Amino acid sequence: MTRAEPGRPAPREWVGYNTPMTDDVYSISEIVGTSPDGVDNAIRNAITRASRTLRNLDWFEVVEVRGYLSEGAIDHFQVRLKVGFRLEEQGAV
Repeated sequence: MTRAEPGRPAPREWVGYNTPMTDDVYSISEIVGTSPDGVDNAIRNAITRASRTLRNLDWFEVVEVRGYLSEGAIDHFQVRLKVGFRLEEQGAV
């Protein structure tokens, strides 16, 4: 199912293993998101921040999940992500 996030256009249809891929070219960056409120929030924090700087973000992959402990309890979560963004055609704005 495809749905748009508020303020963003609807993403392309989900591409499964048996779906033909497009001829787009991507660059990959690694980022780390953190949150005291869980893994999901850490991912969302990372993607929200990356989307302020990177255009054409299309996908992410969780590479590592870890956390920080303080006095024997979870203090915050850290999630390392690979994010893929489509490279623009020459002359595109």
